[in-house]
Amino acid sequence: MTHSVFTGGKQNRDLMVDKEKKIKRYSRVRKQLTELLSESDDSLARMATVIALLHHKMEGFFWTGYYFLHGDRLVVGPYQGPVACQELEKGKGVCWTAVNRDKTIVVEDVHKFPGHIACDARSESEIVVPVRDKKNKIVAVLDIDSTRHGNFDETDTAELEKIVEMIFY
Repeated sequence: MTHSVFTGGKQNRDLMVDKEKKIKRYSRVRKQLTELLSESDDSLARMATVIALLHHKMEGFFWTGYYFLHGDRLVVGPYQGPVACQELEKGKGVCWTAVNRDKTIVVEDVHKFPGHIACDARSESEIVVPVRDKKNKIVAVLDIDSTRHGNFDETDTAELEKIVEMIFY
């Protein structure tokens, strides 16, 4: 993953303001999720709530959903956005890369990602976060696409990892 580095006054200030705005928005989302998730201990209900809130509260989230790991298959779960691929081909794409590497993957330009699975041609960037159960086993991935190139960064990584931890705890 490469990050664009801007030098000079206005652009640098704008990026700092955008980052602060994003951090504050995630903080509000986490606070709201703390209240909402206390209403049920059902993981599917909790996952659906996370998706709905993220999709409608965060800027630039075009497709927001889960793919559940069922043996050697990744099958779509709760999501918001346009129709999704129902199942992802084993070993291909950003979701499988996150599972296989056991870590969050950020892709600034999905068209340059080897083996990218294009469920919707409008997607430009993507972040995929492994979701672990109480035994720390990956059971799904949180997959978020944006129509904006380079929409996701280290702030999204840190904040979304905190949010997925809320599902099973």
